[in-house]
Amino acid sequence: MILHTKTYFFCGIGGSGMSALAVIFARKGFRVLGSDRSRDQGQSPDKFAALEKLGILLSPQNGSGLNPSVDALIVSSAVEDSIPDVAAAKAQGIPIYKRAELLAEIFNESETGISVAGTSGKSTVTGMIATILAETGYDPTVMNGGMICNFMVQGHDGLANMRVGKGDAFVTETDESDGSIALYNPAVAVLNNVALDHKTMEELDKLFGDFVARASRAVILNYDDARVRGFSQRARAPIYSFSLTDSTATLYAVDFKSAASSISFSVVEDGQSYPVTLNVPGQHNVANALSALCSARAVGIPMEKAVKALAQFTGIKRRLEIIGEKKGITVIDDFGHNPDKISATLKTLKEFRGRLIVIFQPHGFGPLKLMGREMAEVFASLLDKDDLLLMPEAYYAGGTVDRSVTAKDVIAMAKEKGAQAQWFEKRADILPFIVSEAKPGDRVVIMGARDDTLSDFSREILESL
Repeated sequence: MILHTKTYFFCGIGGSGMSALAVIFARKGFRVLGSDRSRDQGQSPDKFAALEKLGILLSPQNGSGLNPSVDALIVSSAVEDSIPDVAAAKAQGIPIYKRAELLAEIFNESETGISVAGTSGKSTVTGMIATILAETGYDPTVMNGGMICNFMVQGHDGLANMRVGKGDAFVTETDESDGSIALYNPAVAVLNNVALDHKTMEELDKLFGDFVARASRAVILNYDDARVRGFSQRARAPIYSFSLTDSTATLYAVDFKSAASSISFSVVEDGQSYPVTLNVPGQHNVANALSALCSARAVGIPMEKAVKALAQFTGIKRRLEIIGEKKGITVIDDFGHNPDKISATLKTLKEFRGRLIVIFQPHGFGPLKLMGREMAEVFASLLDKDDLLLMPEAYYAGGTVDRSVTAKDVIAMAKEKGAQAQWFEKRADILPFIVSEAKPGDRVVIMGARDDTLSDFSREILESL
């Protein structure tokens, strides 16, 4: 049991998932220490200052923070001796655990654990469920991959992807990319969709099928996804289904009305209709809302109260987040990084006028090898002939990687399929191109994951226009 330890050292504590978990443990009374190379390089000072204000002791990422008082070193995923903290822990015999192992253990101890899984929409659905539970008095603990706008506090915005509550509900986004979903034993298992991302479809079928089977209280399934619907055979707990087209689902939506920053619809349950207005755009968010409402119903929240609470949800940062507008040019920051997410973002943007200049930074060489061709196909099929696709080389987080497929290769694929696309060796080289190319009415969209500096780059573009 990892939780028997008292002092945790988080290596890479500046990462969104690491910082959130570190704060949860600090607020639950554990002693928390940490390091991050971004802090050593002077990046994101406000984030690290916020962690220190919460009593978390930070040190350089050179191994100096590891000492006999530390009971466990927590790492994100890769455990390589080239990381000084890892080398120091091994030299001193300090146990090393992955962040997902620690999160799963504390999640599994909760009475009402709601685990949100699927290829796309996890962060948004987690934020919606968290908002509903918070607004209806459940006082949940929350762990999310994205910053929940409702939970933002001045000076602590970088920690808005978590919440520490006193209730017995724990809501978390659950990742399948590293296989850690297998560690979770949810009361309520939520599965939004299944599409190609980090793993093969065969691997995903196994992971998601087992996940659904482990749910003890309820299973939430998207009946508009044929593969997800098939998992109903694996469920041992009651199924709450949702759909935008199938009236036999537990909840289904009708009467969509889209606007630039919102969408309204009616949700139907047992023949009764409830009007809903979301403060986020796009039909994909209707599906996300239905998923969250099914989860609320599964824990006993009446639909009328759940709908009212959901109206308070104001979004997730970097999900079609408008950074600003200057000289008639709008700059948008978005988390889209796999074919499914990229498609949802572009379809929403295409509901409204304006040329798109898309800057897409791939979130690693591994994902490019697995789904680079699918990414190219999505961009080529959804971007118009006047739109532009600009791509710097893939984000590199360190370690040994297979670089057999690069961003330059994906650009070539997109060009072959008719997209107007251009590769840049360095992301910084894109800035002067944007300044000279963007015109009034254009929308400049920065897309990508894993790299926290993408939001800074979005603001830099806006300031340079």
